[in-house]
Amino acid sequence: MEKTNRLAVIPCDMDWNDIGSWNAMADLIAPDESGNRIRGDVHMVDTTGTYVSSDKRVIGTVGVSDLVIVDSPDALLVTSRDRVQDVKKLFEGLKASGHEAHLVHSTVHRPWGTYTVLEEGERFKIKRIEVKPGRQLSLQMHYHRSEHWVVVSGSAKIVNGEQELFLGTNESTYIPCGHKHRLENPGRIDLVIIEVQSGDYLAEDDIVRFDDEYGRT
Repeated sequence: MEKTNRLAVIPCDMDWNDIGSWNAMADLIAPDESGNRIRGDVHMVDTTGTYVSSDKRVIGTVGVSDLVIVDSPDALLVTSRDRVQDVKKLFEGLKASGHEAHLVHSTVHRPWGTYTVLEEGERFKIKRIEVKPGRQLSLQMHYHRSEHWVVVSGSAKIVNGEQELFLGTNESTYIPCGHKHRLENPGRIDLVIIEVQSGDYLAEDDIVRFDDEYGRT
């Protein structure tokens, strides 16, 4: 917002809190009798003055105090409450080392929708891909990986080599290395597919785009 040139300001009478740290986030939650503030499925034993935030997993603490613990799909942060401002040092360290966590979240937003990395290991990666109605991915190809697409919900229009397919829920297709392919949502609801990648190299830069309505190369 600080960098936009398309901003309108309207006077209003309301409370304001510049949420600039995890301590500020913690202050939005009423403390329990031990001074703990929790969000999510959190269980504590002999814990005081601690803020815990969990999106999915169960978090347990025993015998700790004055900590900030934040568990997200991307990373786990554990710090003392008086050092939360030094989180930026962690970020700079990740950036300096070239770690992809400083750039890419587990859920990545694209003009056509989102993809979420569900699991990855040696020679495989599993994604959940969601395509907005009327949107399509680029016509593309991969040199080092093959892909299996399974439609979870919605309808898919797919280019797979020389074929053009229309798939519904529980239907699938296999895309070998070197095949030109494209995924499109011709319907009126979100298209959700599970993509299973396999190959020697699975990074996002293994992509050759032949046609892209968003101007990417």
